[in-house]
Amino acid sequence: MEISGKVISLLSEQTGNGKNGVWRKRDFILETNAKYPKKVCISVWGEKIDQFNVREGQTLTASIEVESREYNGKWYTDVKAWKVEKQEGDTEAPPIPAAASFKEGTDNLPVDDLPF
Repeated sequence: MEISGKVISLLSEQTGNGKNGVWRKRDFILETNAKYPKKVCISVWGEKIDQFNVREGQTLTASIEVESREYNGKWYTDVKAWKVEKQEGDTEAPPIPAAASFKEGTDNLPVDDLPF
């Protein structure tokens, strides 16, 4: 199954020890491009965290698997990405420059409005 959209949030990496050793997991929130956009929390596990290198603001298509499991009578659902393809021409947004005020007729040089 595939889902496409824009990464609107990148959550903190989680780590732990399990019966198979140390594990790593990182979630990101993808907002779909539909008429009524949906937000989906997608998990990336292990070395795929570094391989996919998902960044906030990227537009991508994720190949996912959806799995539910029962624990103590409650059901939990995971959406795991096993492949991520970044969209053509998608680049990270450049940093926003610091704001400066300008005064007309002065060659557009920044004006220092500080009182000291």
